[in-house]
Amino acid sequence: MSDVTHYTYRVIWSADDGEFVGQVAEFPSLSWLSESQTEALSGIVHLVADVVADLAESGERIPVPFGERHYSGEFKVRIPPELHRRLAIRAAEEHVSLNRLVSARLAS
Repeated sequence: MSDVTHYTYRVIWSADDGEFVGQVAEFPSLSWLSESQTEALSGIVHLVADVVADLAESGERIPVPFGERHYSGEFKVRIPPELHRRLAIRAAEEHVSLNRLVSARLAS
């Protein structure tokens, strides 16, 4: 079982609720509301611990934290042919590979 502190947590302000919302990327259906950021984070971490314990007890799959997953650095993106052409031309003009051009644009 993964350490629940390794999951990807964040706390945001919800104007609709008038409270902070603790969220976790690996469990998008879970959240925790609180008047303080610290309590929202603590609440969602404890909730995830309970859910992970329940999943383990019932033999269900427990999501692996994003930080512990392996990524190849490759993914395929479908784009319109005209955009592909424009990007290939821009890469040639900048004397870089299409991969380097797109990677730099995604990073910025």
